[in-house]
Amino acid sequence: MDADAHELAALANQSRAQAGLAPLQWDPHLAAAAYAHAVRMAAEGPIAHRYGGELSLAERASAAGAHFQLVEENIAVGSSPQQIHTLWMHSTEHRENLLNPQIDHVGVALVSARGVLYAVADYSQAVLQLSFDEQEEEVAQQIVSLGLPLQAGDAARDQARAACLSSSGIPSNSRLQPLFVMRWQSGSLTRIPSALVQKIRSGTYHNASVGACKPHASSDQEQAAFTAYRIAVLLY
Repeated sequence: MDADAHELAALANQSRAQAGLAPLQWDPHLAAAAYAHAVRMAAEGPIAHRYGGELSLAERASAAGAHFQLVEENIAVGSSPQQIHTLWMHSTEHRENLLNPQIDHVGVALVSARGVLYAVADYSQAVLQLSFDEQEEEVAQQIVSLGLPLQAGDAARDQARAACLSSSGIPSNSRLQPLFVMRWQSGSLTRIPSALVQKIRSGTYHNASVGACKPHASSDQEQAAFTAYRIAVLLY
């Protein structure tokens, strides 16, 4: 049903263009999550966004490999992609999902069963995939803009990365002894935590280092689905 899925996505982009919105990019990870749920809908009969024992939308999309700050879903049963698109455009909730200006990616799946098509469209505001160096640079620029310079040398970066990998405490270093460390996980690096901003503006510290690492697992699967970055900032 790949042709039908791409047709439904194309129809969504036509409607977005008419509304003056940017087109959605195809995300194969979202499409995989949508397909798994469409298969479940076809097996269950009555359509629903979640069945017993099934992961939530955010957890399903994350498990399929998608990275996002926002995720939403449209579902339907219809005879063709055109009819399904028309149904969504005449439903306030589904239309708002499809025309949401914040979303930028889509994955669609249609499964044929009992003479109809079971359709799922998963939309997301995707998270930019950055290397650790790029993540550190993004945060460092914000720190420097607040008037706090970075500690020079690889030793400071390595110490910050070690702090990022750990869950608590301040990592030791023969030459550098930070006075404060903050760690956080997020789906966005566009704004550092307000508590860190206050620390920097206090005038207590002379410089900083930034370290990035892989996000730690969370006991809250729903929250973990929206986590793409883990950062540690050390203040000296």
